[in-house]
Amino acid sequence: MTVGEVTPLEQPADGPFTTRQLLRLDEALRIADQATGLSFSVYLGDLDEPVRAAAEELHRRTRDQQRSVLIAVSPNQRKLEIVTGAEARKRISDRDAKLAGLSMAASFSGGDLAGGLLIGIDQLATHAGRS
Repeated sequence: MTVGEVTPLEQPADGPFTTRQLLRLDEALRIADQATGLSFSVYLGDLDEPVRAAAEELHRRTRDQQRSVLIAVSPNQRKLEIVTGAEARKRISDRDAKLAGLSMAASFSGGDLAGGLLIGIDQLATHAGRS
């Protein structure tokens, strides 16, 4: 990720995803944004300690942080954080985010990083509902 604004799926060419997976993830983010009116982003990489504070700092760099949903995943640290802005939090409860996180973690533990992210994006968007 760049140090500046967090944008959906900035990954180097040698990242963990195939081109097909990147296209599927990009499409899932686009659909989630359009369906909910919220702004979904994914960060993949190491997070400074404390991890939650690092994820919240990344979230603050999003374009419209009040309406943003950030999924921050650090595979090397085995950490996952979901951060929602004030408007997004009205539509995605902590319980909903936790359930999506558990689904993602189950996929991640099976070695399916892209699939876990797709599941999480879909569940969070479904809980958020239509805009």
